[in-house]
Parts: sequence; structure tokens; C-alpha cells
Amino acid sequence: MFSPTRDQARRFFIEAWDKQNQGLALSALEQLAAGIVALHPEYHGLLTRGEEALAREWTPEAGEANPFLHLSLHLAIEEQLSIDQPPGIHAAFASLLLSRGERHKALHEVLECLGETVWRAERDRSPPDAAAYLDCLRRRL
Repeated sequence: MFSPTRDQARRFFIEAWDKQNQGLALSALEQLAAGIVALHPEYHGLLTRGEEALAREWTPEAGEANPFLHLSLHLAIEEQLSIDQPPGIHAAFASLLLSRGERHKALHEVLECLGETVWRAERDRSPPDAAAYLDCLRRRL
């Protein structure tokens, strides 16, 4: 399993966005990442600041959301949807999409549930609970 460091994950988004803006060839994963970044214009300036973006800290105590965490969760969700893992996420997302009417809004619903699932797993030092994740999605319908 690939477990990038914080800087590697951040650098991946910075470089994918830079390549996209330069019109350079991107891998399939970079294309997906650049597409996710394109949906978030509030992060475009940050991603052009390279080293500053790598060094910056965002803390919940300061009321800040970490843009790289947000983008990474989006990327994870796209992968989950592409392989229907956990089983049933694709159907749950389809229902959310119908109820929200906009893909990005539906993705943000999933993102909230995934964020909560990851947080609980880290807090409890346990694997992510797929059933609770899917229950969270169903409750959002």
C-alpha cells in the first residue's frame, strides 16, 4: 500500500496543478487530481505558492480547514467510487447525487462522512468502519 508523507501528498497536488496549467501531459491520477483542484478555485493561489504551501499548517483550533486534506479526501472518494469500495458506496453516492442535483455537492456529503470515519478510526486506533461510513451516507439522504 502506498503511504505518502505529508509533503509527498501535498507536492503531488501542487505538481499536478502546475502541469495542468502549463498544458503538460498528466498521468491518469494527475488528471483526476487536477480536475479536483479545478473544482476548488479557493485553493488555486495556494497551490501556486509551492514551498509556502508545503510548510503551512492548518489547525482546527484556529478554525482552519486543511485544503490538502480536503483534496486528498476527494481523491480517495473518486477511487472508492471507481471500484465500489466499500461495497455499496456507488449506489449510496448515486442516491445522494439524485437528491443534491449536483455532483460536487454530493461529493461533499460523502467527504463529510469519510472525514468522520477516518477521524474515528484514528481516535479509536482501529480500521475504518465501512458499515458506519455507509450508514452516515444513508443518513444524509
